[in-house]
Amino acid sequence: MTENSSTDTGPVALVGSGEYLPVLEFLERALLAGRPPRYVQLATAAAPEGPASLARWHALGADAARRLGVEQVVVPVGDRDGAQDPANAALVAGAGLVYLSGGNPTHLTETLRGTRVWQAIVEAWRAGGALAGCSAGAMALSAGFPGFRRPWRSSAGLGLVPVVRVIPHFDRFGARLPDVALRGVGRGDDDALLVGIDEQTALVGGLDGGWESEPAGPGNAWQVLGRQSAWLLGAGGRTRVAAGENVVLPVSAAA
Repeated sequence: MTENSSTDTGPVALVGSGEYLPVLEFLERALLAGRPPRYVQLATAAAPEGPASLARWHALGADAARRLGVEQVVVPVGDRDGAQDPANAALVAGAGLVYLSGGNPTHLTETLRGTRVWQAIVEAWRAGGALAGCSAGAMALSAGFPGFRRPWRSSAGLGLVPVVRVIPHFDRFGARLPDVALRGVGRGDDDALLVGIDEQTALVGGLDGGWESEPAGPGNAWQVLGRQSAWLLGAGGRTRVAAGENVVLPVSAAA
């Protein structure tokens, strides 16, 4: 289901890596500009790694909030029980920016799908709050994410950005794959475009005010921001979109 149904929705950032680090502080600052100084953070994707990993993400998020001069709001969701907890869902309300950090994209997606916390995130975004996902978070926000072992299997994402499937850390991992292999991992049950996003780089939609139609819909330009590039991966090979450039994401662009 496409979640985007309002022209008042906030911007969306799909980030290859670098959440909460000074290198991408400019992006978080831009996403929060003109919005409530309430920085809602979910480290759910790291929950399978244990409490120490969650504490590390929470500490990084606290550092980022301090640099930005905003309130850190940790939403402690590690499993579906936590994602269904009304108290956790209430923490999302009034967010200026909701951020889904890295870890396991399957755990993140299956933990949030159809829950009160996910509904609260969508409602905050529809009300104008910004939404960002980094690495596993970016994969979860998209239509789905590819597997890298034969037979190629694509997992369904949360579908908030239904026109893409994301490979984060692309410069570290995906760039070494030949185009024929990328065509294999790009196969899915949808028409979403496979997009590689380099580390310390983001693909951002709606940052400069409004969408031309629906968010992530036809005729909407997305920006590449950060240190490197995004890559459109299809049957014709790969197309680089460098930092500072815009790209229109088509509705139907099967790899």
